[in-house]
Amino acid sequence: MADTAVERRPGRPRTQTLDERVLEGVSALLESGETLSVRRVVEASGVSKAAIYRRWPGITELIAAALDRGRTPYGISLSGDLLENLLEAFSSDGAEVGYSEERLRTRLRLSLADRDLQQTYWNSHITRRRAGLLELLQLGVARGELRADLDFDACCDLITGVFYYQVVVRGDSLSDPATRDRCRAALRVAWRGMLNPG
Repeated sequence: MADTAVERRPGRPRTQTLDERVLEGVSALLESGETLSVRRVVEASGVSKAAIYRRWPGITELIAAALDRGRTPYGISLSGDLLENLLEAFSSDGAEVGYSEERLRTRLRLSLADRDLQQTYWNSHITRRRAGLLELLQLGVARGELRADLDFDACCDLITGVFYYQVVVRGDSLSDPATRDRCRAALRVAWRGMLNPG
């Protein structure tokens, strides 16, 4: 069956199936440890080079998109007790649907070896996913529960950094109940430091 989306003209909507084929091809290449090139992605996905470049400007953006496949911004409830909502949002077993800890480790390994990839992933994916946490902190300040002088960016780094530390530095798994308990305890400590002293 011919896939006419490969021959797409400007202005026509993207075909999600093509995007998925490309990202699956990149993911398979990453998992096999192969060096990535657009030529290899064309071979693995069956999608033309022109169609790939219409969707991603270069190999770095393509790798970043593949590494983020299956992840969505985490939702945090903004009603009721904000600390409990934060703990609830971050109390999963660490295995997002479609995003294993193995993929997290692959992303960390690749991005630490390539600063351009690291920056691209930050700008195109991580900043988008932090929106829910930022909104919760801003609401906490608006309610008068959290300090008016909070540095929101630093607080987001502090909260999410707790989890990265477990995987990157301690070598622990986020699916381990003891690790999750330690993360929740750290979040409570961070929250106390953010509380409005008045």
